[in-house]
Amino acid sequence: MKSSSKPEQHRFILSSLLFIFFLCVLITINGIRYDSVLRFGRCALDNAPSQSPSSSSDSFPASPAGAQVDVKFVFCNLTKEDQKVLVALEIMRYDDIIILDCKENMNKGKTYTYFSSLPEMLNDTDRPYPPYHYVMKTDDDTYFRLDNLVESLKPLPREDLYYGYVIPCRSMDPFVHYMSGMGYMISWDIVEWIRESPIPKNHLEGPEDKVFGDWIREGHRAKNRYNAKWSMYNFPEPPTQCTHELWPDTIAVHLLKNQEKWIQTLTYFNVTSNLKPSKLYHIP
Repeated sequence: MKSSSKPEQHRFILSSLLFIFFLCVLITINGIRYDSVLRFGRCALDNAPSQSPSSSSDSFPASPAGAQVDVKFVFCNLTKEDQKVLVALEIMRYDDIIILDCKENMNKGKTYTYFSSLPEMLNDTDRPYPPYHYVMKTDDDTYFRLDNLVESLKPLPREDLYYGYVIPCRSMDPFVHYMSGMGYMISWDIVEWIRESPIPKNHLEGPEDKVFGDWIREGHRAKNRYNAKWSMYNFPEPPTQCTHELWPDTIAVHLLKNQEKWIQTLTYFNVTSNLKPSKLYHIP
């Protein structure tokens, strides 16, 4: 999030790690084929703007008031011809893709590659510093309501911040364990620390959210922490200690593993309420 001299403007990048497996887990491939990922991933972020000059201004609603939100889907190196074509088309239309120099994985270093690559990608002498106040990593089965997310950030520090849903589910103390991989946010200074410190480089493998929490603990980072529970939670069915009923104060809903859960969530939050009337269609 970044201040300006006039009405305060906040900028942060909200990026989604897409966990894509090939050959060895075929059911996962089928569940997140590139075309469906890019289509349903867009539903995962309420009010997400298009940043591409070639995109229609009606492609997405504007960023939340007082904020500039950039949404990116993050891949490791593409390995198949259909991926190269489909992802290239996505970039041409929406400019919402980051491709990292790594082999696609979930728990073998992709999170490190993502965060550690951002300073080189985004720091620019022609742009204000820092380029973003906050950076988030989120799963592609999480629906975010960006207005509520931005509101929750306004009173928070912009340095040494670690924000998310505390694990274990029953805990409300953000200083004991770590934030769930459904979506956690850090301030830009921690992004730069990840790039420069040997601690993350020497500890890459394991459940990525827990490993990230290990980095923070070992590096004595994040004196400022924010537990967004129960505005962030798992989808209510099946009920567990991590679930919560859908409710208006929601920031994020996690574990939307099928279309039915997406539809139920999007319907509850009335996401299509701004559909403009037209003679070209009739949706009751």
